[in-house]
Amino acid sequence: ELHQRNLIRQECQFRCGLPKVNLRLILVSGKTQDFIFSPNDSAMDIAKHVFDNWPLGWEEEQVSSASILRLIFQGRFLHGNVTLGALKLPPGRTTVMHLVARETLPEPNSHGQRNREKTAESNCCLLL
Repeated sequence: ELHQRNLIRQECQFRCGLPKVNLRLILVSGKTQDFIFSPNDSAMDIAKHVFDNWPLGWEEEQVSSASILRLIFQGRFLHGNVTLGALKLPPGRTTVMHLVARETLPEPNSHGQRNREKTAESNCCLLL
């Protein structure tokens, strides 16, 4: 029933001329699947939709809950409330994102902090 509602929603978007976002999701295994979403859909909406409509051929990668599915776009994890519209994706083109299973997300600035720490450490030298 849920799958049927999602198909109806996608069909309505096509017929009503609403903007569409084509996403190609890539798993760690390299398997891909294309999906169509609205710019108003959030990363959390996408994870739930993919979980509820898990593609044939992805059985080995099936996860236990939509809540652990994470999207990566341009090397960054998307937090649950980020919408596709906020990313300003080019209309009519397919955008590629990675889909991974991960319990928690890193803190937004944790990567930058690690880089600063590494830089600070590498600027020291020991003279004997």
